[in-house]
Amino acid sequence: MTRREKLGKFLKAQRKAAGVTQRQIAEALGYSSAQFISNWERGISQPPLESLEQLAKLIKVDARKLLRMAVNNVGDRFRSD
Repeated sequence: MTRREKLGKFLKAQRKAAGVTQRQIAEALGYSSAQFISNWERGISQPPLESLEQLAKLIKVDARKLLRMAVNNVGDRFRSD
């Protein structure tokens, strides 16, 4: 399992624990579709860094932890090139 997939699994579990839907998160972050959130949760893409603080509040997690996970994923992309 890649770090991006681990992040996605974490996001999904935290979202469900917080009792919010993908659509609610999408709307709160200004996205037109819940598909963006689904893609994050499936490890296809990841949230933009500038959205992490608001996302962390929505799913009730520590923003620093979420930032660390996302930055590690970005670092992996640079290391694999």
